Amino acid sequence: AGDTRRKLSRVTWRGMNYLMLILGAVFIFVPLAWTLSTSLKTEAQTLAYPPTWIPNPVQWQNYPDSLTARPFNIYYLNTFIVTISSVIGMVFSSAMVAYGFARFRFPGRSVLFIIVLSTMMIPDQLLLIPRFILFKYLSWLDTLMPLIVPNFFGGAFSIFLLRQYFQTIPLALDEAAKIDGASPLQVFWHIILPLAMPALGAVAVFEFMTSWQDFMAPLIYLSSEVNYTVSVGLAAFRNDYFTAWHLYMAAAAVAMVVPLVVFFLAQKYFIGGVALTGSGGSKG
Repeated sequence: AGDTRRKLSRVTWRGMNYLMLILGAVFIFVPLAWTLSTSLKTEAQTLAYPPTWIPNPVQWQNYPDSLTARPFNIYYLNTFIVTISSVIGMVFSSAMVAYGFARFRFPGRSVLFIIVLSTMMIPDQLLLIPRFILFKYLSWLDTLMPLIVPNFFGGAFSIFLLRQYFQTIPLALDEAAKIDGASPLQVFWHIILPLAMPALGAVAVFEFMTSWQDFMAPLIYLSSEVNYTVSVGLAAFRNDYFTAWHLYMAAAAVAMVVPLVVFFLAQKYFIGGVALTGSGGSKG
C-alpha cells in the first residue's frame, strides 16, 4: 500500500508539472500565433468580430508592403550595428573585469565587487537624465554612440556571471602557464577565455537580446529617422498606420526573426553558461 501511494503521488506530481508546462507553453504561444495570423490577414479581417484565426485569403504581400512603408532597411542596419558592437564591448570588458575579481588579490576586492553588484539595484530610469546631460556635452545625441559606448565599460550582471564561472576554472592552469612564462594577459587570452566559452556565449546572448529589444534608450537619445533602430521604427510605423494592424504585425513578425534565430543557434551556450555558473568552484 505504501509503495502504491508513493507511486501514485509521484505520477500525480509529474502530471501536475507537465500540466503547468503545457499551460505555460500555450500562454506564450497564443500571442505569437495571433501575431503571425494577423500578419497574413486583410485589414477588414483584422477588425472583424468575432475574430478569425485562419486568414482567408492569405496576404503574403503584407510583408513587403510593411517593410517598404518605412525605411526598415535603415532601421535594421542601425540595430545590427548597435547590437553587434554592444555584444563585443560587453563580453570583452566584462570578461576582463571578472578576470580581475576572480584571479587577483588586492585590498578592497570584496568591497569593490559588492559596489559593482549594487549598481544592479539602480533603476535605469534614474540614470536617464544624468546620461542625457553627459551625452549632450559630448555631442553624442542623435547618434548611435550613447547606445554603444556604455557597453564597453561592462555590466554588473555580466561581470558577476563571468566571475562565478572563472572561479570554476582550476587555478593550477594559471600557475602552470605562469611557470612557462605567460603574463596575466596571456593567461586570460589563451587559457581563461577558451575555457569560458559557455559563459561568454550566455553573456553574448543576454546582451544581444537586450540591445535588439531596447526601446527606451533609442527613444530618448535618437531624433532623426536615419538613426532609428527597429524598436523605435516599429513605434513610428504604428503611429503612421494606426488601423493597419496587418502591416504592423507583419513588421513585428520580421523583427522577431533575428532574436529567435540567434537564441536557438546559441541556446547550448546560454543554458550551459547559466547552469555551470552556479556550480561553485575554487575561490580566487
